[in-house]
Formats: sequence, structure tokens, C-alpha cells
Amino acid sequence: MIDFRYHLVSIVAIFLALAVGIVLGSTVLNAPLVASTEKVTANLRANNNELHSQLSDLQTRGGAGDAFVADRLPQLVQAALAGERVVIVEAPGADSKLREPLQRVLTAAGAAVSGRVSITEKFLTADQAGVIDQLATTAKPTALAFPPDATPYDKAAAVLASAIVTSDKTQADKENPSAAGVLDSFESGGLVTLDGDPGRRATLALMVAPATPYEGETAEAQTSAVVSLAAGLDDAGEGTVVAGVVPTSAAAGVIAAVRADSDVSAKVSTVDNVDMAFGRAVVVYSLREQVGGDTGQYGLGSDATAAEPSPSPTPSPTGAAGG
Repeated sequence: MIDFRYHLVSIVAIFLALAVGIVLGSTVLNAPLVASTEKVTANLRANNNELHSQLSDLQTRGGAGDAFVADRLPQLVQAALAGERVVIVEAPGADSKLREPLQRVLTAAGAAVSGRVSITEKFLTADQAGVIDQLATTAKPTALAFPPDATPYDKAAAVLASAIVTSDKTQADKENPSAAGVLDSFESGGLVTLDGDPGRRATLALMVAPATPYEGETAEAQTSAVVSLAAGLDDAGEGTVVAGVVPTSAAAGVIAAVRADSDVSAKVSTVDNVDMAFGRAVVVYSLREQVGGDTGQYGLGSDATAAEPSPSPTPSPTGAAGG
């Protein structure tokens, strides 16, 4: 019969074996494990330092390249938009720091900037859709007809566009008599703020996209409303470019929505890197391309189709001797 002393000896033997195992593991096995861990850590640290060095080098080179382009930007865009008028339209959430650089490059390209229309956050709030529908219907020019399936934001886009852009160059710098009071109505309703004289119509529109994608339950509807405005501006004028800043690895926000909509992307151009001098030059070239009836999705984003528009062909010299 197994007595208590047998159980006691067995338990002591088990704990003694565990103790011996721990001692052996900490002395015999610990040294190779520590050495291996230290080697892996050293390799990771070296790789990390190398990557930091490469990143720093790329940032230095990129910054120098953009500074070079920025210094020569007036020459790069000179006369590209001569004779054109451009209105700047800011979507809710647009980065105000982009205002001056964009206006400066447009002016350097020979364009006259008629003014700025900044769409307010109120314009996109869900409880304003009915108000916007009624306001657009009331302010609608007589000659303007809404499609049967037009949303409140489609209507607002058409009405606002009729007051600030035109496809007829002979009407540029002139107010639309049939759209008198449109801008005042939207401004008094707290839906837009105005700067300059955007009522003296432009031929082209530059829309500045939100700095970050809209969020929350109404994000899709808000994005769709801004895309509708871009499409309405393009329909009423010579062309529209939507410009902003999007991470190269992302496809999100208003610019991505324009690019993903086959109908809108067929007529509205986009540029996703206007924080760079190179991107601002592309804005000018994209607007010039719009005047010629062409469209493109440009920049460094994953959904851009090219970095910039194809260069305009250089006319062949004529009258050369022996030609």
C-alpha cells in the first residue's frame, strides 16, 4: 500500500527536477539564446539606420528638386492661361494655406482670378438639403432646366455655376443678368462666403478639395455633393480642375471620388499634389488642357493616370530655306 511518505517523496522529486531544469536552462541554453537575440537586434538596428539614412537622402533630394521648380515656376507656366479668367472654389474643409500659392501660380500663368467662393460646412449638413433645394429652385435662371433626377446638390451646383462661370469668352468678366442675386442668396443663407468679384464670370474653375476625407455617417453624401458641384462647374464653363493633397498610397476623399466616377472623370480633371511646386504647375497645365477639351487625372496618387498632361506639340518651323 502506497503511504503518505511515498507521495511526499514523489512531490519533492518533481519539484527538484523542475528546479534542476530551470538551472540548466538558464545556464546551458541562455547564452546561445542571448547571443542570437543580440545578433538579430544589431541587424535590425543597422537596417533601421540605413533606412533612416535613405529616407533623409530622399527628402533632401526631393526638397531640393521642388525648391528648384518653385524658383522657376513663373517661367514654367508663363502665358499658359493668357486670356483666361479663373474662379477658385473651395470645398468645405479645404486647406486655406493653399490659397496664396494657387492664386500666385494662376496669375503667373497669365490668368485673371475673378475671385473666390468658399463653400461652408453648413452647405453639407444633412438638415440643409431641403433648404438648398428650395433656394436653388427659387434662384434658378429662367433658361436653366434641371434634369428630372437632379438632387438638391445637382441643382445648387447648376445655379451657382451659372453665376460664376461661362463657356462663352465674350461673356467673361461680365455678370449673368439671369443669375442676379444668386450669390447674395447663397451668401445670406450662410452657405458660401465670397472674396473678390466672382460674379464677374470666369471661363475656368479651380476647385480646392478638402484637406482630409469627410468622416461619419454622412461622409459619402457630403463627398457626392462636392463632386456634383465640380461637375456643374465643368458643364457651365470651359473646364474644371479639382486640386488638393492626397497621400501617394491612398485613394480617398473628393479627388478619389471624381476619379472613380466614370462620367465625372471624363470631363473634370484632378491634381493630387498641389503642396508641391510641381503639382501647382500641373494645375495650370490641366486647366490649359481643359480649354482644349481634354481631361486627365494627374499627380502621384495610386489612382492617378499620369504625373502631368502630355506636352503640347511644338509647331514645326515654316519658311526655312531649302524646306
